[in-house]
Amino acid sequence: MSSAASSHRDDALEDAPETDAQLANRLAEEAGVVLVDLRESMWRDGAHAWDVMDHGDATSHRFIAAELRRHRPDDAVLDEEGVEDARRFTSDRVWIIDPLDGTREFGEAGRHDWAVHVALWDRDHFVAGAVSLPALDLVLSTDPAPPLPAVERERPRLITSRHRAPYAAVIVANALGCDAVRLGSAGAKAMAVVMGEADIYIHDGGMYQWDSAAPAAVALAAGLHVSRLDGTPIVYNARDPWLPDLIICRPELADAVLDALWGR
Repeated sequence: MSSAASSHRDDALEDAPETDAQLANRLAEEAGVVLVDLRESMWRDGAHAWDVMDHGDATSHRFIAAELRRHRPDDAVLDEEGVEDARRFTSDRVWIIDPLDGTREFGEAGRHDWAVHVALWDRDHFVAGAVSLPALDLVLSTDPAPPLPAVERERPRLITSRHRAPYAAVIVANALGCDAVRLGSAGAKAMAVVMGEADIYIHDGGMYQWDSAAPAAVALAAGLHVSRLDGTPIVYNARDPWLPDLIICRPELADAVLDALWGR
């Protein structure tokens, strides 16, 4: 191929629009970079933790919202920090965003268990999703899907909230003889299962769709079991953003988890 032809091809690739997956990845990654820089700058200036948290939520929201308006103006958005976008009730394509998941952990020096969630739901399935763990300089996404690592443990590892042990998690931990691990952000907990650092994540205390959409998308792409506590699939972009419960676990443990919960 001539150098002129090669240059033309490279220019064409650079000009090609981002796919939905590429956009999700980029937004999660770049918002994470913004948050890391903001966090470090505010700490150097002696800011109070509450100010760090508030500025983190607002800054990441503004960045992602502006990028979606620029690159996907016709898509609806469901964003924890945004006003209700009524287009989502009639739109097939809805971006579900948590600009800063684990705000409390973001405000604590040295903690890495906070995340940025970006997902695209189209009618009845995920088109794209990405979860960045900025303090670890890591992005996990639906494309490329993360490979599910093999694990060898004598006892399953169940991951729960830092501040409460969900009743469903206690039932499963006792039934399966699990070791318990505690982390903050829902995204960090879900990605711990994706990366093989834990085997089961159960939440029954209620959350919102933006808390779990991107983690669920990435977990499904990795081949994990994702469902409600009763084993039914999770449906996103429901009119009510409240989502009561969630299971993300290794597929070989799904039946045992559901049997423990429901005695099936």
